[in-house]
Amino acid sequence: MFRAMICRSHSQMAPIMQLDRYDRQLLDVLQQDGRISNQDLADRIALSPSSCLRRLRALEEAGLILGYRALLDAKKLGLSLMALIHISMDRHTPERFSRFEAEVGAIAEVLECLLITGQDADYQLKVVVADMDAYQELLLNRITRIPGVTGVHSSFVLRRVIDKTALPVGGG
Repeated sequence: MFRAMICRSHSQMAPIMQLDRYDRQLLDVLQQDGRISNQDLADRIALSPSSCLRRLRALEEAGLILGYRALLDAKKLGLSLMALIHISMDRHTPERFSRFEAEVGAIAEVLECLLITGQDADYQLKVVVADMDAYQELLLNRITRIPGVTGVHSSFVLRRVIDKTALPVGGG
């Protein structure tokens, strides 16, 4: 079963989980099918159901498993336009960034917000909307009105080539 180790990086302590092969297999299977029954999960990784459930609960309690979600088809919901937006900010202060992050966090169309380096932008947003009119509305009436936003560069997704949610835990 996993054990926590401490890794010192940039004067911060972050727990790193050392997982055995059963833990990695359990996580691999769950990332593919979060609705699998405990009995089927135990059968897939060759453990007893009680041992499997103990491991699962321990991984949840340790915070390694953040939750369980349903993946939805955006197009079937009428959300056919995805864009990546690079945002430049006027000032690089914690207060300015916190306010921006709080405001974009309240916008349902924003699927992802990343603070980035190496670009002429401070943030990258991944947004999904119905069409170009909805995108224009989102951009002009919501995103560019957030205090501190000084530049916006948009790219539109033509096709998702790789679209994963599973992390590589090495359980193969």
